[in-house]
Amino acid sequence: MNLTEMLPDLDDVPESLLDECIWDSFIGWCEANSISLYPHQEEASLGVLADDHVILATPTGSGKSMVAIAAHFIAMAKGQRSFYTAPIKALVSEKFFALCDIFGAESVGMMTGDATVNANAPIICATAEIVANIALRDGVDARIDQVVMDEFHYYSDPGRGWAWQVPLLELSKAQFLLMSATLGDLDWLVEDLKKRTGRTTDIVADAERPVPLDFEFVYTPVHETIDDLLDRSMAPIYVVHFTQREATERAQALTSLNILTPEEKERIRAEIGDFKFTTTFGKTLSKLVRRGIGVHHAGMLPKYRRLVEKLSQTGLLKVICGTDTLGVGINVPIRTVLMTGLAKFDGTKQRILKSREFHQIAGRAGRAGYDTEGHVVIQATEYETENWQARKRAGSDPKKLKKIRKKSARDGEVAWTESTYQRLITAEPENLTSQFQVSTSMLLNVLAREGDGYQRLKKLLRDNHNTRTRQNADILSAIGLFRGLVSAGIVQRVDGDTPDEHGRIWHVTEELQRDFALNQPLAPFALAALDLLDPESDTYTLDVVSVFESILDDPRQLLVAQQKKRRGDEIAALKSEGVDYTERMKIVEDITWPMPLAELLETGFDTYAEGHPWVREFELSPKSVVREMVEQGMTFSDIIATYGLGRSEGVVLRYLTDAWRTLQHSVPADKTTEELDDIIVWLGELVRQVDSSLVDEWAQMADPDAPISAEDLSRELAFGVEDPTALTANRRAFTIMVRNAMFRLVQLFAWEKEEELEQFTDYLDAKDKPDFPGGMDNYFADYADLDTSPAARGPEYFRPTDTSGRLWTVRQILKDPEGDNAYAFEAVIDLDASDHAGEVRFSSLRFDQN
Repeated sequence: MNLTEMLPDLDDVPESLLDECIWDSFIGWCEANSISLYPHQEEASLGVLADDHVILATPTGSGKSMVAIAAHFIAMAKGQRSFYTAPIKALVSEKFFALCDIFGAESVGMMTGDATVNANAPIICATAEIVANIALRDGVDARIDQVVMDEFHYYSDPGRGWAWQVPLLELSKAQFLLMSATLGDLDWLVEDLKKRTGRTTDIVADAERPVPLDFEFVYTPVHETIDDLLDRSMAPIYVVHFTQREATERAQALTSLNILTPEEKERIRAEIGDFKFTTTFGKTLSKLVRRGIGVHHAGMLPKYRRLVEKLSQTGLLKVICGTDTLGVGINVPIRTVLMTGLAKFDGTKQRILKSREFHQIAGRAGRAGYDTEGHVVIQATEYETENWQARKRAGSDPKKLKKIRKKSARDGEVAWTESTYQRLITAEPENLTSQFQVSTSMLLNVLAREGDGYQRLKKLLRDNHNTRTRQNADILSAIGLFRGLVSAGIVQRVDGDTPDEHGRIWHVTEELQRDFALNQPLAPFALAALDLLDPESDTYTLDVVSVFESILDDPRQLLVAQQKKRRGDEIAALKSEGVDYTERMKIVEDITWPMPLAELLETGFDTYAEGHPWVREFELSPKSVVREMVEQGMTFSDIIATYGLGRSEGVVLRYLTDAWRTLQHSVPADKTTEELDDIIVWLGELVRQVDSSLVDEWAQMADPDAPISAEDLSRELAFGVEDPTALTANRRAFTIMVRNAMFRLVQLFAWEKEEELEQFTDYLDAKDKPDFPGGMDNYFADYADLDTSPAARGPEYFRPTDTSGRLWTVRQILKDPEGDNAYAFEAVIDLDASDHAGEVRFSSLRFDQN
């Protein structure tokens, strides 16, 4: 039953009985769903009902989510608007879908900075930065009555902790439910909340873990440890690594284990059903999950992570190799946590895990309702394991024991021992530490609010949780930032001493979008930079793409791979020219990833910053991802294969999605072109075909009878296509993809990339594709060069000759320097095969010579 349907009609209920009526309705829903609340869940929920703040500091697995559900229900029953916040978008998205299941899609919305769904709903799932931004802009007048902060220990995160603190400082009328298993001493927070809001704050922290934990330190190699755990029926096992590469490699190394029975293999096959593993990593994952092995990390496509979570919930995956994102509440139910180490790289240095990090990860072991005990197993270091095995082989023979040459940690290696593990087990979580920091966007948000912005800033800077010393430093920083805004004319004082009609003495002269500091904060610069471009240039459209790519977050793994490839290509060229090694290395030192328009954009950025100083808080980053894909006719598979990014498909897809949304919503009509429209259509369809899982689920929740989203409904459907989400259903996008595929052939042919051409057409039988080396010999015997400029992909050279049925015939003429047009690729495009693959597929291809 939908929990919203249980909302009581309170119109005729006496005020003294309102709380009792709301509680009875919620308990009725629990009973209807066979849910029995633990005492601590009931205590915390009743605290929320009593309008108290509640700090729920109970162990992982003790049912904090149920208290959050109760809080949202209580807020709805009282006609209030509640926000659920979490540290990462994946967790926000997961909670969004979970709450939609419970409250109904019409009652739940989501805001993550790059995606907004049902923004006026009574329950909103959002990142902490979204809530902080609203709190800064609207203060006590914000449409937020209740805030549920999950994983509240992120308050101490150096980069993001400010966003967890700001709502506590600014939303003095709101009620807070703060949840985490690892918070440390909380007395100071109780007093602070009471002082700011006048509400009582209840700490609920004395709950027993429903599933107790058993700890074990082992000296066997990881492979043997996993085999032993499986023999002891301790699956599902989550094997924790601290890099995505290690997680994937471990999973592949386990395929030799016989994990599943024939019956279990059949059940997995049935659960997978017609799920499409369309990408490079997808093919690897398909083989793994059919053997009962999963992989889970942030670099994967969302649809693959969700599949692994779904299969893990059935118990069919016996081993899941993943990263420590497990400690951030991702829903992967497991019996045993196997930690491959106790040290991690935190972005600056390698260090031993903090107590909080250790307990967050370990606490995921044990499934309530399934297990009577959760197991946490910690691996010894590799060198300690080898020493232990040597001692084991030596047995009790003193001579053999004396001959053992003990290994030790390598220089610079951070090691741990059994005593490290013992200390972490018993250590209390570190106390929360304030990470409040001032920024220009913070100043602008507060100054844009109605009322005396100066006094509000003063209160914010002097009344936050920082020490007095840090507050003084922040105040000095704020004064500098404020003076910069005044000098730039962004902030002005009203004439005289009389506040304006909004009660402001100082006001912001530019109308800023409400989410300017969250969703592409440099978009205003990008719009201004378009005036630097030449609309008559042959590269104008691609230059527009480059302007907006420069303001997007970097897909770091892809950029590093681009740099590595460019350096490798240059080294090979220099080597063939006889340049010695030292000189080669010196030359390639300055090579980075492609940065179109870098000099123009950086000069323009410096000029723009003089009048808009807040942009200095954000980095301009010229790069070429979408542009390269357009110029080279690359598909998603092409860019993944070219740069070896199988483990980072999710990173690449997120970047392409951001690029698509930004181009779609940011380019003014007077700056766009038909070519840019084509790029946006192509990019949107590419994103959908790679992973439409979120789009599909949102659409289904909004209207269960609607097979596709409103956006999909407006698409031009190709004749004969029954599935409107199929690749060929979007005729315009598919035509662009065909054109790109044909031009990709031309480029690889021009560069004489025989191996890549074979890979590009590896699904075709030899009889259905040309002799590429022979074709190159013939063409380059006649011509010295092959044009691959933008002009070579125009309508004069790309000619669809028959697009009436499910087999299209197209011709791509090669632009030779003499203008003879004597050579061409002629292709038959198989639309059904293309729908199945999610990318253009040829039925046959030939190289034609007139």
